[in-house]
Amino acid sequence: MAARYLVDTNLLVYALDRREPEKRERAREVLRRVGSTGSAALPAQVLSEFANACLRKLEPRPEPATVRREIERLLLAFPVLPLTGPVVLEALRGVREHLLSYYDAQIWAAARLGQVEMVLSEDFNPGSVLDGVTFINPLDPAFDPTALA
Repeated sequence: MAARYLVDTNLLVYALDRREPEKRERAREVLRRVGSTGSAALPAQVLSEFANACLRKLEPRPEPATVRREIERLLLAFPVLPLTGPVVLEALRGVREHLLSYYDAQIWAAARLGQVEMVLSEDFNPGSVLDGVTFINPLDPAFDPTALA
């Protein structure tokens, strides 16, 4: 089954962040839903950003070995889309044509070139569509997680 959703870093971080319990529970629910159906993928960039955010922003700070185990778990749960030269070039087009920040453009480019329809993230304008990629904020209280198939 091809991935229907691309998961952004913020969902992975919120799933572990004890400082925001509501977002934590919502992120966990979303990840359970898309993980159990095999309908989501992770760009390689997200794994890198996730490791960095865990080691620098979470309180209490996890040990690197703990972060490694979490990434190993994610690798078992989700296919990973590679960061390739064409993704970088497409991201630069996203910066130029869609005025995205570079790293947001790289997420969009990974989805677009990986033929993934939707990006699950709170970092984009929800409901917007860029060259066939739709952005959804599953952390918005108005969003119904049961809509994720």
